[in-house]
Amino acid sequence: MTIYRARRFLSAALLAMAAVFTPITSFAATVKLTQGDNISYHTSISAAFGAITEGSSADVQTQAVTFREDLSLDRNAPVRLIGGLDSTYSQPVGSTTVEGDLTISSGSLETSNLVLTTHSQTPVRIIFLHHSTGGVIWGGGVPNFISNYNSSHNTNYEIEERAYPDGVNYPWANYPYDYWKIWVNASGPTYSGQDTLETLTADYDVIVFKHCFPVSNIEADTGHPDITSDRKSIENYKLQYNALKTRMHQYPGTKFIVWTGAALIQGETTPENAERARQFFQWVRESWDEKGDNIFVWDFWTLETEGGLYLKPEYSAGDSHPNSSFATTVAPYFGKRIVDVIEGAGDSGSITGH
Repeated sequence: MTIYRARRFLSAALLAMAAVFTPITSFAATVKLTQGDNISYHTSISAAFGAITEGSSADVQTQAVTFREDLSLDRNAPVRLIGGLDSTYSQPVGSTTVEGDLTISSGSLETSNLVLTTHSQTPVRIIFLHHSTGGVIWGGGVPNFISNYNSSHNTNYEIEERAYPDGVNYPWANYPYDYWKIWVNASGPTYSGQDTLETLTADYDVIVFKHCFPVSNIEADTGHPDITSDRKSIENYKLQYNALKTRMHQYPGTKFIVWTGAALIQGETTPENAERARQFFQWVRESWDEKGDNIFVWDFWTLETEGGLYLKPEYSAGDSHPNSSFATTVAPYFGKRIVDVIEGAGDSGSITGH
């Protein structure tokens, strides 16, 4: 156990003395803050520090995971930072690693099972799986955003993109049914020439996936939902999304980011189908997405529609593809969303990245 007082800059060597176990790295990290009878949960240590009441003693408990963030404690309060705990915060199973700097300007900090290191030079590997709409946004400056962020923040995030499914060995279809078929229903490292989650999670730390705009042309429910059906309906989508969530939870060491669907222009859908799309993506944001797990949402639908039902005409390339001006605007939002998820702010940061 180590105690640090105010106005001290903490070196990696000092905090390393507090660690007694080998760190376990996981991206599905949560933090528990206890102040008296008040308990709250956060997705980063810095968020928990920010929620501490001035002058109130606090316990900040973290799971045995790695956080990539700089920490600053500026509360005139005694704080205990306890790392290395299991998912229920009941017993130690390892240690917590923080890749970044820790500064205290007020108060004191007592730590246990915590290691502070400099920002890791081990790359965080990101794959973006998409078709044409995703390619437009990618071309708006996503690689440049990540490169510039690395330069200014001393991080090592590596991003690449892939047409998925490829349209060669598997049809050019990337809807909920297709992800369910390849990621849930299939077994083994590949299916019809496409890497399954078994392979993707071994190769990448963050997996971003999306559906192209026909996903938003949602027909009425039949009253007979079928997870094995490629019919675009809310009842089928929900079954497929719930199965995908269960599957992705089996890979807690990987973070997943799913876009809400690309919208259609008014002339390529009906008001009824567009309204059903709005309802489904609202369900994804507000019900399907859970705080504290390894799955996150980037709300592309809202950026394209600005609260309406259709891709706004000024954002259209003449059809339901977004234009390059829109892509240039939102590509940094996408990059920011990816960074937030990597650095533990996936549940607390903006869901649009803006």
